[in-house]
Amino acid sequence: MKKITVLLAEDHMIVREGLRVLLDLENDLEVVGEAENGRQTVELTRKLTPDVVIMDIAMPLLNGMEATRQILRAQPATRVLILSAHSDDAYVERVMTLGAAGYLIKQTAASALAKAVRAVAAGKTFFSPSIARRFSSAEAVAGRNVTPKPRSISLTSRETEVLQLVAEGLANKQIAAELGISIKTVEKHRQSLMDKLNVHDTAGLTRHAIAAGIIESSVQPTTG
Repeated sequence: MKKITVLLAEDHMIVREGLRVLLDLENDLEVVGEAENGRQTVELTRKLTPDVVIMDIAMPLLNGMEATRQILRAQPATRVLILSAHSDDAYVERVMTLGAAGYLIKQTAASALAKAVRAVAAGKTFFSPSIARRFSSAEAVAGRNVTPKPRSISLTSRETEVLQLVAEGLANKQIAAELGISIKTVEKHRQSLMDKLNVHDTAGLTRHAIAAGIIESSVQPTTG
């Protein structure tokens, strides 16, 4: 029997190790790779083509939502299972709109993890019980018209990447090196972000990134 291949995307090593231990106990599941940030997750997914990516939302360099969008746009056959500490409806609806196949909160019983992986690999949806209770059923969540609460401002994938890196405190030169683009291109993206979001400094960009769930509030805005 062909095993279900899994990629773990989680920036905390101790959590990744725990997930691997749990999944290694299952004869029909195989962890084929681990990623510690969103960009590495996208790259490894392209290289390894796993059946399922277990994806954290809050990751450095590229958050789990944008990583999910890029993965599913390039490899729609891969199924993304969100595993996050965030359980509010806004996060659930946003990632489901992006095409995620399921959503587990980290407080979910460990026994649900393998069950969730099998379900999404089989083309089904799977949600933590607390989330499923808030919606009438997992099928109802999958079938809802879950357009995010109006975010009328549309950012490109590259703008979202730049916004996260700016909010994480990287300078233009560092962002250019990280993304493999010129400093002038970074400057153009920053200006485009400020124009679209109607903000005028890095602190404003950071506040927007926090409000949009692109980074966590523990990241402190800088000025300038």
